[in-house]
Amino acid sequence: MVIDGKQGVARVFKDIPVQLCHFHQIKTITTKLTRKPKLEAGIELRKLSLTLIKTNEKMFTEELNIWHNKWKDFLNEKTINIETDRKHFTHKRLRSAYRSLDRNLPYLFTFQKHPELNIPNTTNSLDGGVFSHMKKLLKNHNGLRNELREKLVNDYLNQKN
Repeated sequence: MVIDGKQGVARVFKDIPVQLCHFHQIKTITTKLTRKPKLEAGIELRKLSLTLIKTNEKMFTEELNIWHNKWKDFLNEKTINIETDRKHFTHKRLRSAYRSLDRNLPYLFTFQKHPELNIPNTTNSLDGGVFSHMKKLLKNHNGLRNELREKLVNDYLNQKN
């Protein structure tokens, strides 16, 4: 199963190998850090995330750990809000980008662990094929009640099989 970012599916279907789409993971990092991060730590993390498509789990994990050890103190910096006297992390978006990679690591290289299954590392074939056509079909029939929309989707997917 190839997913675009929500591991809830992986938790429900524990016996099925789950691959997180590399494109969506990189998109998440780009959303958090922008295409041109200003902080050196952000530049390095974005560059590391872009190596996802041409590396393996062992190398990527090692590089991510090296990056984290180098920037750990920077990530843990806190700022005090003068008005409320409360502390918060100074580099929230950078922390969030790192945590996304760290949390998703078990699902980023499933395609390499199970070569016999021919799992793609992205959802491109679905996004550009089945789903985009199905979205157009639903858009053309946007006045349908939910049960008819569900029937339309089921019929469409059954025809594809």
